[in-house]
Amino acid sequence: MVNNFSQDEAVELCYEHVNGSCIKTPYSPGPRVILYAVLGLGAVLAVFGNSLVIVAILHFKQLHTPTNFLIASLACADFLVGVTVMPFSTVRSVESCWYFGDSYCKLHTCFDASFCFASLFHLCCISIDRYIAVTDPLTYPTKFTVSVSAICIVLCWFFSVTYSFSIFYTGANEEGIEELVVALTCVGGCQAPLNQNWVLLCFLLFFLPTVAMVFIYGKIFLVAKHQARKIESTGSQVQSSSESYKERVARRERKAAKTLGIAVAAFLISWLPYIIDAVIDAYMNFITPPYVYEILVWCVYYNSAMNPLIYAFFYPWFRKAIKLIVSGRVLRSDSSTTNLFSGEADID
Repeated sequence: MVNNFSQDEAVELCYEHVNGSCIKTPYSPGPRVILYAVLGLGAVLAVFGNSLVIVAILHFKQLHTPTNFLIASLACADFLVGVTVMPFSTVRSVESCWYFGDSYCKLHTCFDASFCFASLFHLCCISIDRYIAVTDPLTYPTKFTVSVSAICIVLCWFFSVTYSFSIFYTGANEEGIEELVVALTCVGGCQAPLNQNWVLLCFLLFFLPTVAMVFIYGKIFLVAKHQARKIESTGSQVQSSSESYKERVARRERKAAKTLGIAVAAFLISWLPYIIDAVIDAYMNFITPPYVYEILVWCVYYNSAMNPLIYAFFYPWFRKAIKLIVSGRVLRSDSSTTNLFSGEADID
């Protein structure tokens, strides 16, 4: 990683005239363009997709619910990943060098961890909200109020920001592995290795919400399936549009299964490989090749880009809100009171 080569050797460096520069491993023009396009697309999706979610929920009064405020805060975290993290990580991944200075390297790492963990904690809160709504719909409005939603939002941001800055901004992540950090450090690099104690805490911060989400979404699916069958049984006894009623119930059940399955699968696929690799690295002296690490990191980043599609784009009311925003009709004085649920037979 460090410049220990003579000038006559054909080695490309991040900073040609700086002693101790990192070695640059450039891609050929074709793959370079493809990488910039793919990684840049992730950043664009994260920024514009989540900004649409935020604008829609904050603008339309009909969407001012505790659940949607959680979704808006989640979108804010993912939006910030797209603005403050992904563009700089794109350059680092493609160029294999960090060109934005040591100060922003440290902030970039803090932002990265803060916003990604905030996204994780918000997803967990949303799963709890949905569980209460499905299992106890009559008392749900009194249990999960706007105040409760606000408390969840504050706690999500507080714990994620406190955890990230207390570790990476203070340098606590390097305690006990100073010699390894020195060996890995070079001009043009931006790495933040975690010692075994902190990586264990990081794993727990991932593992506990993950187990909670899988358990809660599993319970939601079982309850929804039971309710759908009960409604179908009741509907068949009433004999009014029996066949079409059964079709609507079956479609609703499939939609619930599909949405929950995609949400949980996308989360696990994005996060699990990275967390497992982080734990292995901490106990095996960071043996992961750089290109493997970059792939795993970008899987996590792309989860921020996919959240708007999973948690918002699947809903007809959100598609209607997008049309109003894109067409400019959202600028009308009475647009905030638009009925986004008109004509929908199935509202989540």
